[in-house]
Amino acid sequence: MDINNLHHLEAASAHGRKELFRSGTALLFIVGIMLYTSRVGMDSPDHIMLVVAAMIGGYMAMNIGANDVANNVGPAVGSNALTMTGAIIIAIIFEASGALIAGGDVVSTIKKGIIDPSLIPSSQTFIWLMMAALLAGAIWLNLATVAGAPVSTTHSIVGGILGAGIAAGGWEIANWPQLGSIAASWVISPVLGGIIAASFLFLIKRTITYQDDMILSAKRMVPLLILFMAWAFSTYLLMKGFKNIWKVDLITALLIGAVVAAGVYFLVRPLVHRAADGLKNGKDSVNSLFTVPLIFAAALLSFAHGGNDVANAVGPLAAINDAVLSGGHTSKASIPLWVMLIGAAGIAIGLALYGPKLIRTVGSEITELDKMRAFCIAMAAAITVIIASQLGLPVSSTHIAVGGIFGVGFLREFLKASYTEMTIEIMHHHENNNPIEVQAYLSEFGQASIKTKGEMLKQLKKSSNKEHLSKAERKKLRKVYKNELVKRSALLKIAAAWVITVPASAAMAAIIYFTIRGMMLP
Repeated sequence: MDINNLHHLEAASAHGRKELFRSGTALLFIVGIMLYTSRVGMDSPDHIMLVVAAMIGGYMAMNIGANDVANNVGPAVGSNALTMTGAIIIAIIFEASGALIAGGDVVSTIKKGIIDPSLIPSSQTFIWLMMAALLAGAIWLNLATVAGAPVSTTHSIVGGILGAGIAAGGWEIANWPQLGSIAASWVISPVLGGIIAASFLFLIKRTITYQDDMILSAKRMVPLLILFMAWAFSTYLLMKGFKNIWKVDLITALLIGAVVAAGVYFLVRPLVHRAADGLKNGKDSVNSLFTVPLIFAAALLSFAHGGNDVANAVGPLAAINDAVLSGGHTSKASIPLWVMLIGAAGIAIGLALYGPKLIRTVGSEITELDKMRAFCIAMAAAITVIIASQLGLPVSSTHIAVGGIFGVGFLREFLKASYTEMTIEIMHHHENNNPIEVQAYLSEFGQASIKTKGEMLKQLKKSSNKEHLSKAERKKLRKVYKNELVKRSALLKIAAAWVITVPASAAMAAIIYFTIRGMMLP
């Protein structure tokens, strides 16, 4: 046998063994859920439905871990602040901690109030509806993960409840104005995230990397940026991460966050100064100062996600458990510890088995990230949620994070285009076309601060006898030298997945509901 064919065969068999291990581990988790829950609610006639719902809930939790968690750690991995293994370990610990510590003990049974529960005829119909919604949301997340598209878990379960609700109670059961606001979040979330992330990156560039002495500027600015990060994340955790166990208003959260941030500032300022001493004057050195803040950001985002979004996996399951045990259905349901454990364990297992694919997509397949850019994306994730919560705007953490990545990517494209335009002006206005002199000038220009660049270009234009480039000439040259730093194919794929998430999961949920109903009716 040819040696190359043998290598291909070994690679294929290794891949097959990995897939078999993943599938086997996931199946063991589901079987474990089945064996445990077979002892819960045994006196109820709907006991079997609860067991099946628990298995579906575990499946949903694994898909949340595989898809949604990537948004919290993906930028840190893409910027090499964390290794893939390190990111998965941190995410597992903090996602599970967030779910168990801050997940709360009560959950809304009708996510986002998108259907009217009073129009659901019976508890049995309610159980079928929730099972269909949970399974449809999980299947859609699974398909999106396979396709490498980060989508909103909340939107997946919202679509599932909508589709199954309409199938069970008709079109009038839906809260259409609320659905309109959810549709608006498809634009609001990524745009807000992109603007905030790009704004922070521009601030870092203007105050640090565009300065002559980057290290001195970093000593002054990095502690202030970490202070702002500590303030934003403290406020974010109080408002979102711990909202199920301690509700605070914005002012209280901001004041507590400010105290925490002040303490962090005085703690990290001497550490940053010490770390910066001896570093070379360059972007790589500045980047290294953002490594530790990024690791903390990934951990805190994972904790808040675990506390806030675990309800997407266990909410419908808790509702089914409540309906099975009480024989009715309400707008709120308690979350038993075993239900929360299924959510926390499922997220951790799904992340460990299938998370790396989406982590790579978010971290490196949209645009190139360094630690400064990843820091800006993490800041955008926290700040956007705070702003949106106060304005009553519906936002998705997935859309915010991915929007932040696109925001920094498009800012890089804009800045690159602006720099290219300046170099074209330099070459156009240089009196002699000696390539050595032009190259020497461009080298000096590239190393100058933003202020010095402006002065150099102004002086060159003033001393040159050549006319300025016309708008038509600029446009033509811009096309020639255009450098795309954001993958358009990734943008189109992700945008398409976002738009069809709610209708796709709704259609699947309606089909699944009618299937369950047909099987259960005598």
